[in-house]
Amino acid sequence: MIAKTTYDCVVIGAGPAGCAAAALIAQVGFDTLLVERAKFPRNHVGESLMPETFWTLERLGVLDRLRDEGFVRKVGVQFVDATGRNSQPFFFQQHDPRECSKTFHVERQEFDQLLFENAAEKGAECQDQTRVTSVDVRTTPNFLRLKTSDGNEHDITARVVVDASGQQSLLANQLKLKIDNPDLHKASIWGYYQGAKRVGNDAEELTTILHGDKKKSWFWHIPLTHDIVSIGLIADNEYLFKANDPITIFEDEVSRCPGVMERLDGARRVGDLEIAREFSYSTSQHAGDGWVLVGDAYGFIDPVYSTGVFLALRSGELAADAIASGLAVDDVSAGQLGSWTEEFDAGVRRFRALVSAFYTKQFSFAAFLKQHPEHLSNLTDLLIGRAFTDAAARLCDDLVQAMERASTGDSSDTVSMP
Repeated sequence: MIAKTTYDCVVIGAGPAGCAAAALIAQVGFDTLLVERAKFPRNHVGESLMPETFWTLERLGVLDRLRDEGFVRKVGVQFVDATGRNSQPFFFQQHDPRECSKTFHVERQEFDQLLFENAAEKGAECQDQTRVTSVDVRTTPNFLRLKTSDGNEHDITARVVVDASGQQSLLANQLKLKIDNPDLHKASIWGYYQGAKRVGNDAEELTTILHGDKKKSWFWHIPLTHDIVSIGLIADNEYLFKANDPITIFEDEVSRCPGVMERLDGARRVGDLEIAREFSYSTSQHAGDGWVLVGDAYGFIDPVYSTGVFLALRSGELAADAIASGLAVDDVSAGQLGSWTEEFDAGVRRFRALVSAFYTKQFSFAAFLKQHPEHLSNLTDLLIGRAFTDAAARLCDDLVQAMERASTGDSSDTVSMP
C-alpha cells in the first residue's frame, strides 16, 4: 500500500543507484518513495565491485553489514590472453594499502536487498512489486500512476522524480534521450558454475578477464561464495548470435578460450544460462525540471572493468545531494538537479576510453605503458575507479592518441600482452 499521495521525491527502481539516492534524500528529512517492479530479493548480474564503491557504501553506513555477509573479498584484477597466458595481476593494495582498495564480489540478490533495507532504515518508504504505469514530468509537480502487487492503482505527485529504472530506462525512453553506442554493440551470455578453479582461498580473490579466440570475445571469471563462480561471455551482438542456440554458442566460445577451459575443468553449471543484448548507450540529457537520471538509466558502458555498480552508486549519491539541496531552497530546476553531471560525464568518458582500448585489436596496454611508464600508477587508479582526477584525464588523452596510432598500423603500439 502506498502511504501518501504527495512526495518530495519518488525514485523509480531499487538497484544500487535508486537505493543510494532514496536513502540519502530520506535521511535528511524529505518524503521519499522508492518503488521497484520486481519482488525482492531478485537476481541481477554485476557481481564484481570496483574499490571506489567504498566511499559511497561508507556514507550509506553499510560497510559493516557487507563485511558481516561474508562476501568474497576482491583484491585485484588479472588478464589472460587467448593462449591462456596470465598477466601480472593488478593487486590494488600494492598500489594503495588503505582498506578502500579491497572490495567485494557480491551475490547481487543479497547486496541489493541490503541496500533496499538500508533505504527503508534511513526513512524512505520502500515498495517492491510496484510498477510505474504512467509518469508525466511535464506537470508541476510531476504525476505518476503506480500499480501495486494487490492490483490497485495509485495516483501520486512528486516534486522530483529520479529514474533509476536500469536498462529499462523508463524516462529516457519516454523522452527519447537514449543514444546507442555503435562501437559497442555487445551482448552477453552468462551462468554460474560450482567447482570451477579459483585463484585464492575463498576469502580473497581476483576478477579475471580472459580473451577468447582472436580477441573476438572475452569472458569474466568472478568467484563468489559457496564454491560458485560467475562466468560470462561478451562479444559483438552480431557475432554472438549469428547461429545456433545460446548454450551451443557459449560452449563453442568456451572451447576457443584455453583460460576458461582450464578454469571450468570438472565444474558443473548451476541453473540456466542468461542473455543480455546490445547494452551500451548514453543519454543526451540527464536532468530536467523536476527529474534526473541515475545509474543504468543514465547510461551503460560495458561489463569489462566492472564500472556499472560503481557508477550507479556514485550517480545516486551525487544526484541525492543535488536533489536535497534543491528541495531545501525550492529549486528543482534542470540546472540544480543536473549540477553534478558535467564532471560525472568526464569520468564516464575516461572509462569509455579504457573500454575502447580493450576492444581495439591493434592496441596493446604493454606497448602503451612501455611508451608511457608514468601512467602505470594512473592506470591502476582507473582500474580502482578513480576516474574523476586530472591524472585520469591525462592518461586518457594519451590513451586516445595511442589508439589512433595503433589503428593506423604503428607497430610500436601492437606488442603482445605481458
